[in-house]
Amino acid sequence: MIKNTKYIFIAGFLVFTLFPVFWMLKISLTPDRLLFSEGIVAWPSTITFDHYYSVLVEGSFPDYFLNSFIVSFTTAIMVTSIACLAGYALSRFNFKGKVAIMTLLLITQMFPIVMIIAPIYNVLTFINLVDNLTGLILVYTAFNLPFACFLMQSFFDGSPEELEEAAMIDGCSRFQAFEKVTLPLCLPGIGATLGFVFTAAWSELLFALMFINRQSQMTFPAGIMNFVTKFSVDWGQMAAAMILALIPVCIFFAYIQKFIVQGLTAGALKG
Repeated sequence: MIKNTKYIFIAGFLVFTLFPVFWMLKISLTPDRLLFSEGIVAWPSTITFDHYYSVLVEGSFPDYFLNSFIVSFTTAIMVTSIACLAGYALSRFNFKGKVAIMTLLLITQMFPIVMIIAPIYNVLTFINLVDNLTGLILVYTAFNLPFACFLMQSFFDGSPEELEEAAMIDGCSRFQAFEKVTLPLCLPGIGATLGFVFTAAWSELLFALMFINRQSQMTFPAGIMNFVTKFSVDWGQMAAAMILALIPVCIFFAYIQKFIVQGLTAGALKG
């Protein structure tokens, strides 16, 4: 009975999670003339790929996808690299000002984003990084870094410090012990941080709208707003664009999944 209940909950969760994706797929394949005339049906009587053709060939969305991937991937690598070092330092060392630094990192997460857009815009204008993907990467890095540091610190706290001490007794330096012992054990944390930051940067809209104006520099979330005009919304092309936007995220998570599995099985004590 308990086993059947578990499967029912899992099935319900999958339906709840995947139904919006299914509905987007259905709308993306529905001809414009049937979107409202056919009513609410599980699947259109006629399907078309015109919306995908318009998004991929006639519009600028390949450029938006490329810009989003560049920004998201670069941000994920930068944030994870810095968070690994900062999280390790916060976990393993006691130094003057440690509590103040952690408190400051926590305070930075308490400010509403809308409240600090104007100061950030002034800073980017001063360093000439408005309408530039580099400026967007810096902003995303700054905003994702505090949470990533806490996340990595929690994984380092769960990693046995005795393994590092044993490695250093065998002749490793502190950095070698960190590289060869601690990092492999914390691959699940690294994978989780990469996935979190990549997804956050890929789907972020507000900063992309505020700091990017040129079409050639727009990311996917900002570019998709082009389908919303004053008097209408192109639902078919918007749904097709969102379905296409899921593909890079799925590929990225499929790739980092093996590192997460490796981290769960890596590292062992010799008997």
